[in-house]
Amino acid sequence: MESVVNDVRWYALHVRSRFEKVVSRNLEARQYESFLPIYQRRHKWSDRVKSIELPLFPGYVFCRFDVHDRLPILTVPGVNSIVGIGKSPVPVDESQFRAVRSVLDSGLQYEPWPFLSVGQSVQVERGALVGVKGTIITVKNSDRLVVSVQLLQRAVSVEIDRDCVRPVSEPLNHSLDLIKVAP
Repeated sequence: MESVVNDVRWYALHVRSRFEKVVSRNLEARQYESFLPIYQRRHKWSDRVKSIELPLFPGYVFCRFDVHDRLPILTVPGVNSIVGIGKSPVPVDESQFRAVRSVLDSGLQYEPWPFLSVGQSVQVERGALVGVKGTIITVKNSDRLVVSVQLLQRAVSVEIDRDCVRPVSEPLNHSLDLIKVAP
């Protein structure tokens, strides 16, 4: 009989609200590789403006582990569950995971974005995000690339030069070139 091969992949963990950083630190302390994408947001109070770090995907932390040895992950304080279908954990799509990491490593300004399932699919051909696939939209006369994580139904957008992308597939409507978003 064949032994079970270690299936170490990235999974999304659904965590307690506002516990993302705590869970990430606890996973690292237990020698697990975790990934908590964060972004900077300027918050205005009545007496000052301050830049704060917030999770890009609130309520979720990514962790790389063998799905057959998941009990230590589920016992980390703040972890509610492993994202999946029913009780079966589903790994994060590697290309989507790499795309999110590329956006964060690019040095470009990025922010959370509502999940989109329609629009023009594109692939970046030049620049810091070369090879990344996503959806292009226009917001306030600025072109943005939206990278989605299907499993979480979440997305991140980054400003991009439209000349750096090429279509990956035919749009749903041939006259639809960009999704226009009202300011």
